[in-house]
Amino acid sequence: MTEQPAVYQGRLGQVLLATLASTTGFWAWMSISPLQKTYATEMGLNEGQISLMLATPVLVGALGRVLTGAMTDRLGGRRMFAYVLLGAVPAVLLVALAGSLKSFWLLIGAGFYLGVAGTIFAVGIPFSSAWYPPGQRGFANGVFGMGMIGTAVSAFLTPRLAAGIGYLNTHLLIAAVMAVMAVVVWFCMKESPAWQPNPRPVVPVVLGALKLPITWQMSFLYAIVFGGFVAFSTYLPKYLTTVYPDQVDQIGAGTRMGSFVIAAVIARPIGGILADKLGAKLITVISLVGVAALAWVVSLQPPEGIVTGATFLAMAAALGVGMGSVFGWVPRLAPADKVGSVSGVVAAAGGLGGYFPPLVMGATYNPQTNSYALGLWLLVITAGLAMVLALLLQRRPRSSVEESAKA
Repeated sequence: MTEQPAVYQGRLGQVLLATLASTTGFWAWMSISPLQKTYATEMGLNEGQISLMLATPVLVGALGRVLTGAMTDRLGGRRMFAYVLLGAVPAVLLVALAGSLKSFWLLIGAGFYLGVAGTIFAVGIPFSSAWYPPGQRGFANGVFGMGMIGTAVSAFLTPRLAAGIGYLNTHLLIAAVMAVMAVVVWFCMKESPAWQPNPRPVVPVVLGALKLPITWQMSFLYAIVFGGFVAFSTYLPKYLTTVYPDQVDQIGAGTRMGSFVIAAVIARPIGGILADKLGAKLITVISLVGVAALAWVVSLQPPEGIVTGATFLAMAAALGVGMGSVFGWVPRLAPADKVGSVSGVVAAAGGLGGYFPPLVMGATYNPQTNSYALGLWLLVITAGLAMVLALLLQRRPRSSVEESAKA
């Protein structure tokens, strides 16, 4: 890939279209979480079952990104965006069926399939990177990363739509929006002139990405920042309605979740821009310091109100800045023909980072004290370790990266 000249017209519009497609995918991917209290009540679920229900789409959405990222290198963003959106439509309909039948295990199976929608993130990173030169890819990926706002859309709209037009109609609407978005992508999206397909079979491409040290380094850091974002945005309604049951209802918890997501979405491109200007390493370390400090504050379980709201918003901002800075590293260091596969692995690690915390939170919940403090302290420790490791990482020249990829 060569740095594109000024003749690459319409690049921002293409990245914004990718962002809109990602927003739609994230809405579907996170459509179970805002209604978790309804499922728990109607199906009589315990803490473990709720955690499994919330974590299952995250797991599949994480692991599937490895394949999706490699396929994007081969087929291009336009085709993969359309395939992912259309492929996830039946999953939304299965969720609707499971909820209507009040079947927990059908809901788990539907949630497993629903994870397909979450793989959309791995499509947009190589697609957006191809439109911009290396020095602006933090910005490009930060803008695309704003598609996470689909989580906020789900938090704000899904419970309100379910209350207004009914549970089944809400999911039919989500499925229809996904289908329409797939059509828009198919006819309006185009690949960057700088993009070249990687004709190699998918498995060797993925294995090649796994040989790169940068893949594992960025995977660990992204598992903390994006995983923390996914975990909080997924589990926050459950956390708030459990710890503050008299002050926060399901719609209020969804609103708080949406605010959390919006703060992270706004912060993400800022993190990418700062990474372009000041260095991704510095910005990542600062974000991890913030995550550790704020997780400690949350563990103290302050009274519901201004302090709690401000703490979660600051946590979202710290995670968002970290997401932007970490992915500001990836396109600079990964070989040009492996950006998609490396991004897929790193994005998968981020999703996996969001899979385990809800399970840990459910397992470490103390009903006697109505506290999740132990799980939050584990986040403090993990973020601290990530900060130390980020400080130890050394940037290597691209030639060294490419040589290791050929090994």
